Amino acid sequence: MPAPLTTLRLALRDIKLAHSVFSMPFAILAASMALPDGTTAARIAALLGLVCMCMFFARTWAMLVNRIADARFDAENPRTAQRAIASGKLSQRGARGVAAIVAMLFILSTFGFFALDANPWPATLSAPVLLWIAFYSFTKRFTAAAHFFLGGALAISPIAAVIAIDPSHLGLSVPIGMVIGDITSTGISVLSLAGFVLLWVAGFDIAYALQDLDFDRIASLHSIPARLGVSGSLWVSRLVHLGALACLAIAIRTEPRFGTIMFIAFGLVGVVLIMEHAVLHRRDLAGLPLAFFTLNGIISITLGILGVIDLFL
Repeated sequence: MPAPLTTLRLALRDIKLAHSVFSMPFAILAASMALPDGTTAARIAALLGLVCMCMFFARTWAMLVNRIADARFDAENPRTAQRAIASGKLSQRGARGVAAIVAMLFILSTFGFFALDANPWPATLSAPVLLWIAFYSFTKRFTAAAHFFLGGALAISPIAAVIAIDPSHLGLSVPIGMVIGDITSTGISVLSLAGFVLLWVAGFDIAYALQDLDFDRIASLHSIPARLGVSGSLWVSRLVHLGALACLAIAIRTEPRFGTIMFIAFGLVGVVLIMEHAVLHRRDLAGLPLAFFTLNGIISITLGILGVIDLFL
């Protein structure tokens, strides 16, 4: 295989594209909430396709920055030592090259919204978005709140999707000017949905970080598990997830188009979160694969699919 293709394959394999399931459904749901009435099927497909493309490039950039920034720590941590950069299979130079290309592709993709709707906001905010979602990778060096910065990096996805489709929902004018309008009920719902994503991700990342508790302490990295230990961290995770459910309830109540289907989705999410913490309580770290990957994947897919169905019905 040619060297550039090998570099690309190693980079993509190392960032687990399947984990896009944690953020992509929320971007699609928020974009669907912002679609103007009467939007044709072809236009919906074009807009949602652009949203998915931007999401793919943004997440790839953020994960590559994470792997590049943490390469030294990953190499010293037995759990992560086989990652491509940490193990030396992928060079830092190669990873930086792929990250730069992906960042440029993201910025170029945001101009698609200007071409479709003369909406300049996505392109204008593209560089700040890249900086924000990359910032998480450096937060464990100075704060135990790093889990919430990760949540914030994913929480930006529904907000960005609404800005790309119809920024007026968040009080932003087109073309860009000094006039800031009122936030609509849909905008409030999307902000609440972003709050749910932030707290939901932070909650399960706190639990996920338990497996690196000892290493974080040795390497002087900051995390809630390193500070509070196993029991304290699990209680923080539970409380954070209660806050996430409160945000989700607000998101459902403030969007007038949500009805029975989304209330059912809320109940299902609550049940799955209870199952997640029950698994962690009963099986400790052995339950992390089920709690982290399977159950959280169910939460995002459930909310995304049922939310879109509720909107269009």
